[in-house]
Amino acid sequence: MSVLRPFGELESAVMDRMWAANGPVSVREVLDDLRGDRTLAYTTVMTVMDNLYRKGWLTREREGRAYRYRPSASREVHAARLMSQAFTEGGDPAATLVHFIEAMSPDEAAALRQALSEQPGVDPGAEQ
Repeated sequence: MSVLRPFGELESAVMDRMWAANGPVSVREVLDDLRGDRTLAYTTVMTVMDNLYRKGWLTREREGRAYRYRPSASREVHAARLMSQAFTEGGDPAATLVHFIEAMSPDEAAALRQALSEQPGVDPGAEQ
């Protein structure tokens, strides 16, 4: 498994816009959306989106002289990959998981129980 790194600040802002979009978007559209928060150059946003494309987080298709981008994976898939890597890198995956569960809110724990109950062959109430 390759090492996943959390997104940088601007990468995260771009990915937030990408995940919120209803279809492919251009660099100009992302730039216009981001300009409400900060002053950015077109080339800065273009470079970030190109880097995200090269890292595999965006796909793109040519439209005229420019590209239109879309996320290659959902926000949830990205979070799951980061969590999986954290369990692996924690040294003791079982202990890491226990600490993760202890930090959950009651609503998060209920969502976890529900998700586990929907997995074939998994009984979240079974004793080992």
